[in-house]
Amino acid sequence: MKKVLLVLPFLLIGAVVAMADHDDHGHDGSKKLSGVAVANNAVYQKECGSCHFAYQPGLLPKRSWAKMMNTLDDHFGDDASLDPKTTNYLKNYLVNNSSDNSLEYKRSKKITASIASNQIPLRITKTPYFMHKHNDIPKKMITQKEVGNIGNCIACHTTAEKGIYSERDIKIPNYGGWDD
Repeated sequence: MKKVLLVLPFLLIGAVVAMADHDDHGHDGSKKLSGVAVANNAVYQKECGSCHFAYQPGLLPKRSWAKMMNTLDDHFGDDASLDPKTTNYLKNYLVNNSSDNSLEYKRSKKITASIASNQIPLRITKTPYFMHKHNDIPKKMITQKEVGNIGNCIACHTTAEKGIYSERDIKIPNYGGWDD
């Protein structure tokens, strides 16, 4: 009986670890990655990242990226037109790495699941997933000059460039960490 009592805590710990590990795997046994894939394409970083944060392709579905790349002459009020070769190259990169093509990443999968099939959001901030995650943030935290707007991910998400948008890595300027 003593042996059973001594082994029981280790069995319970093993079961908890196994369940936690199971949560990180898909039904097919593939490893599920948190966050979104890093935007590590040099051309994308140069062309898009020179004007704003180079948002990871896994934050929008392919239909959104395709439409955005087809309307660069009116890119949120600016003309961001590129030569056809570069436009096509970037469109392929964004579509191939979009949220619906990055389902091994948990956040990309959740973003994709939140968007109705007939919707084509052009702003990450307009996706249902994003709006749900940010709905409790007081406007004064967002509109302060250090943040500016809700789309300025790197102002608060200290690990955004790594594709990590965990709550534990949030530091809102002039307010500190976020505790939902």
